[in-house]
Amino acid sequence: MSPAPLNPHPDRLLPADPGVRDIARELYQVAAELPIISPHGHVPAEWLADDEPFSDPTSLLLTPDHYTNRMLHSAGGVDLAELGVPVGSEMDEELSRSAFRKLCENWKYLRGTPVQFWFESEFHDVFGVKVRPSAETADEIYDQIAECLTRDEYRPRALYKRFNIEALATTDDPCSDLSAHQKLANDPGWDGRVVPTFRPDAYLEPARPAWRELTSNLAEVTDVDIVDYASHVEAMRVRRRFFKNNGAVSTDHSHADAGTARLSDAQAEQLFQQALGGTITPTDGDALRRHMLNDQARLAVDDGLVMTLHPAVYRNHDTGAQERFGADVGGDVPTAVEFTRALQPMLDAYGNADGFHLVVFTMDETVFSRELAPLAGWYRGMFVGAPWWFIDEADAIMRFRRSVTGYAGFAKTSGFIDDTRAFCSIPARHDVSRRVDSAFLANLVAEHRLAMDEALETIVDLTSTQPKKVFKL
Repeated sequence: MSPAPLNPHPDRLLPADPGVRDIARELYQVAAELPIISPHGHVPAEWLADDEPFSDPTSLLLTPDHYTNRMLHSAGGVDLAELGVPVGSEMDEELSRSAFRKLCENWKYLRGTPVQFWFESEFHDVFGVKVRPSAETADEIYDQIAECLTRDEYRPRALYKRFNIEALATTDDPCSDLSAHQKLANDPGWDGRVVPTFRPDAYLEPARPAWRELTSNLAEVTDVDIVDYASHVEAMRVRRRFFKNNGAVSTDHSHADAGTARLSDAQAEQLFQQALGGTITPTDGDALRRHMLNDQARLAVDDGLVMTLHPAVYRNHDTGAQERFGADVGGDVPTAVEFTRALQPMLDAYGNADGFHLVVFTMDETVFSRELAPLAGWYRGMFVGAPWWFIDEADAIMRFRRSVTGYAGFAKTSGFIDDTRAFCSIPARHDVSRRVDSAFLANLVAEHRLAMDEALETIVDLTSTQPKKVFKL
């Protein structure tokens, strides 16, 4: 019996109603040709700086994608070690092929999920795979992809151009020397745009065990003697300037809540000294962190870096998995979050300041229409971030548009965010957003709530204009 074909339908995710689908097709055809703007992601800059061939299908497509790993772990009962987790583990031919077989053998568990859409698009559109993944076709697909990876047209820079990427942001530790970015900037043969992102969350969590060591590192790379709160702020200012001078356009912040309440100067100094001494309590650490986050907004007003905030994730929920594999392997769970009161101190001070941009992401869908859209609908500097991570899927993106548009309009949203370490999935992830936005706009046209020329202009805005504007690219 011949294997089932892999042939993604050209109208996938477009409306079922034929009349509305025709409108959506016209809109999608415009969006599909536009370059990719990826202002928040985790692809290593070294891949593009060094342009070395990818070693094998698994370490490129599967291991870095914790969306996939968590599903194979939970539904398929696959141990993460069998998938090459954590990223960077030794990957020989036997492990790589075996892990890829696990993906194909458990393909049914991906049905109806965005992961299925992404992989079908990657397999079919990037590598020319024509058979559906299964236990029987696993080796055939693996061999075909492995053969592709031996060709120059599948090296990182060639794929960057093939994917029509205009700008790609990485995520970087504040103490990084950004050598890969500097290598790209000084390479006359490179004409793409890869920018670093300043990610200081861990440096703003003074009650965590590693904070003092991180602060010592920060002092060393900035040549600032961090002995009080003011000197810590100065060290942050120095590193933000270094990142901006190396092309950064934004900073990235993730904490347990969105709090930005300020302390008095005396209170902040007292708690900072306790943090330096290793005696600060978790409760006081949270209070100081909220004060420090507020000051990051003040620095953003000064230096113009866009501030992104995505709180409320219970990270490393499975402590056993964290102990075995480290952080960020998929064992994270969203939590509820409150924004209206939490952001008020920051927005009251800076929300309408010239040049201040705050992009707020959440996985708590209950706050889109109740809090985020009204906040962005008032403060000039606030934008609502796209559905991402756990809600980076077609139905959630549609719910997002329906929840946010009425209160904030299209102009106060960020554009799509792929947030991925899986380089070859970037086009597929952006394609989902473009198809859903086309479907949303097509319904507005069909209901005579929007003229077709307005919809055509808006699909360009959502795909290209907004992310460039919001992230100052």
